[in-house]
Amino acid sequence: MTDHVWSYKSTSGHLAGADLTGYKVEAIDGGIGKVDKHSDEVDDAYLVVDTGVWIFGKEVLLPASTVVRVDVDERKIFVDRTKEQIKDAPEFHRDKHLGDPGYRDELSAYYGPGGPFGGRLS
Repeated sequence: MTDHVWSYKSTSGHLAGADLTGYKVEAIDGGIGKVDKHSDEVDDAYLVVDTGVWIFGKEVLLPASTVVRVDVDERKIFVDRTKEQIKDAPEFHRDKHLGDPGYRDELSAYYGPGGPFGGRLS
C-alpha cells in the first residue's frame, strides 16, 4: 500500500546505480547534511543522511520518494520536506532498519499517504 514511498520518482533525475554517497542533501528550507549510505533496490530505495551537528549528529533515513531532484554536477540531492519535518521523523537505527519490518512500516506511515503530510507537503 505505501511501497511507492520506497521508490524514486521518475522526475527526480536519479540514475539507478549512481553513487550518491557524499552528496549534500537540501531540504525545502536549507541544507540538512550529507548522504552516508543509500540504496537503489527496487521497492527499498532510500538515503541515510548524516545531519552532522544540525540535529546533534543524528542520522535520518529518507525514503526515495522524498527526492525531487538529483543534481549530479553540484553533487546535491533536493528533497520535498522541511528541516523540521525531517527532524521530527522516526529516528534512524541501523539495526532496526536491517532487521525490524515494523520500523519500515513506521517510516512508510510517516512519509506516506497516511502520514502527517498526506504523502506531500503540509
